[in-house]
Amino acid sequence: MMAISPGEEHMAGESILVVEDEANIAKVLTMYLEKDGYRVTVARDGQQGLERFERDHPDLVILDLLLPKMDGLEVCRRIRRQSFVPLLMLTAKRDETDKIVGLELGADDYMTKPFSPREMVTRVRAILRRAKQSPVTTSGIDGTMEFAELLIDVPRHEVRVAGRIVSLTAKEFDLLRTLAGSPGKVFSRDALLNQVWGYDYYGDARTVDVHVGTLRKKVEAHPSAPRWIKTVWGIGYKFDDAPAEASA
Repeated sequence: MMAISPGEEHMAGESILVVEDEANIAKVLTMYLEKDGYRVTVARDGQQGLERFERDHPDLVILDLLLPKMDGLEVCRRIRRQSFVPLLMLTAKRDETDKIVGLELGADDYMTKPFSPREMVTRVRAILRRAKQSPVTTSGIDGTMEFAELLIDVPRHEVRVAGRIVSLTAKEFDLLRTLAGSPGKVFSRDALLNQVWGYDYYGDARTVDVHVGTLRKKVEAHPSAPRWIKTVWGIGYKFDDAPAEASA
């Protein structure tokens, strides 16, 4: 594989908003990211982070979980109401619950403090590269996928259930589109990580499970007994396009 020099992939200098109240961490992140060619803005609390996001429209947000004035989860929630901007969450906690909640709210990735600044830069590159090469825009699929009351409009990035528009995050849409694009095919969690998040994603299979859970809550009438997105125990998931069985 050809080596890529720092900054080569983002000559335009994408903008990054770092929302971090610890001055030393913000300083180190800024130094490494700017060295790699990014334009960096720093906010020291959640309220300021949200205001600068709305003002600057950055290409990526690095968001700490524990922030003064407004915590990172609330900032993430409010950002996701208006944008699918790539978002990487930082947390000093090692509790699995924090990671799950962040992913459920729409974070693309997470890192636990302490972390390597070089690894952070690598993740930022990977997230931005995936954002540019989203399967929604590069898949070559032109049109809609329709299964009974479920309609997936790929060009419009829109999903309807029984005629009602369902609001999905970018990753939820990509996950649904991938599964529905091959009805009946069983996808392992690793395969979904590769196809939806990218081969260089640093998370684990739990990420897939969390997103499947939130996706089911949005598109399934009975998430605990899903009609479309079925679990294949010991392997992964599949999309079932067979007609629903009539009730007795």
